[in-house]
Amino acid sequence: MNNISLILADDHQLVRRGLRALLMAEPDFSVVGEGANGSEIADLVERLQPDVLIVDMMMPGLNGAEVTRQITQRSPRTRVIILSMYSNEAYILAALRNGAMGYVLKTVSPEVLCEAVRTVMAGQRYLCPPLTEKAIEAYIQKAETATLDMYETLTPREREVLQLAVEGHNNTQIGERLAISPRTVESHREKIMQKLGLRSYPELIRYALKRGILPMEE
Repeated sequence: MNNISLILADDHQLVRRGLRALLMAEPDFSVVGEGANGSEIADLVERLQPDVLIVDMMMPGLNGAEVTRQITQRSPRTRVIILSMYSNEAYILAALRNGAMGYVLKTVSPEVLCEAVRTVMAGQRYLCPPLTEKAIEAYIQKAETATLDMYETLTPREREVLQLAVEGHNNTQIGERLAISPRTVESHREKIMQKLGLRSYPELIRYALKRGILPMEE
């Protein structure tokens, strides 16, 4: 039996502990690492090269969809499963568009997550119930044909600054997190606003909610 190596990414320690216990109970699963910050996960995955990354959609630093985008570039062999509280279209499209192989709701049974891991390891996409097979095809088709929005023009650094800004961090705090100067942060923020065609911080927040960067009410 081939062993499937996994990394867990969730900012809640109790959630990670529960997931680890669940997955390690499977004879063919092995959890080789875990993390609580989206900005650090891509480095960990690149270093450990796991078979599967299970990542929370709403991670601090970088959200799960953006982590997925980086993983597909830095560790192409790693399949990504998004674990999420949200079943609305914005999040699912963001996950699929960025290369996720699976999308699993946190409300499902443990058996569903294990099924998702084995399904993506077999090279197939997996959306958990109540997302049906018909919905999978519709979501994938829409993700592949969706018009490119201006978010796609942002650099990886600008996406990091955007995420931290909408999380409420000021320029000094963002600079400390990213090891850049507050002035450089401000320059990135100006470019972000220009590229996205936004004029104020409230507009940026509304954009982040619509784009699935910040959590929205169901």
